[in-house]
Amino acid sequence: MYNSPKLTVVGAGPGDPELITVKALNTLKSANVVLYDALINRELLEYAPQAEHIFVGKRKDKHRFPQDGINELIVKYALERGHVVRLKGGDPFIFGRGSEEINYARRHGLETAVVSGITSSIAVPANVGIPLTQRGTSESFWVITGTTSQRKLSNDVRLAAQSTATVVILMGMGKLKGIVEVFKGFGKENIPVGIIQNGTTINEKSGFGTIKNIEKVVSEKQLGAPAIIVIGEVVREANALQAVYKNVENLPKQSKFVKIGAA
Repeated sequence: MYNSPKLTVVGAGPGDPELITVKALNTLKSANVVLYDALINRELLEYAPQAEHIFVGKRKDKHRFPQDGINELIVKYALERGHVVRLKGGDPFIFGRGSEEINYARRHGLETAVVSGITSSIAVPANVGIPLTQRGTSESFWVITGTTSQRKLSNDVRLAAQSTATVVILMGMGKLKGIVEVFKGFGKENIPVGIIQNGTTINEKSGFGTIKNIEKVVSEKQLGAPAIIVIGEVVREANALQAVYKNVENLPKQSKFVKIGAA
């Protein structure tokens, strides 16, 4: 079935296929072509069996298509086939280049729409028990890229390091040494750090430490990209939760939980 030329940029969520919105699933069901990224869960493509699925993912130094090529594919398939869904990890407007693709499509006369997704910058920390804000601990948070389009360490890391806010860094593993040096430069060697790789997926791995020792933790845990770096006092909450879970698991078998308020 041919629909009028249209692009819908859809956020697929952080990785767990259940963390996609109902609206996103309904949009997939109406697609003629799905152009999907490297970090989306492939199970989501099952919601668009009627569509052609085309992988256009980009990872570090491994680009199947340059961004200009992806833009051209969007217009080509929309004109030839109708409704193109551009499926992106997380939220397409947070370091997802979704707005670039929308603007390109509009310049070529396509109808456009955006379906927001659950951003990994919030969902992944939450999945390991890290609240980005907490009363009395952190009143705000930064979400920044560790690596700029020029492949350099973002200047925003230095600004964030001077604040008392929680700092969430995406695309920062290749710049971890530089990030550590910046925070040390502001006397924050002992601030907690959590790193979560492949968050919310079955391949999730994580490591916790401080600015002082996080590079050692990464080496010992063999952590790598894609990963999210969380820096701030709230990271202690993840460690506290893990300790609680461990204590519960180690309770003697005859121990019983008492329901508070029970008669």
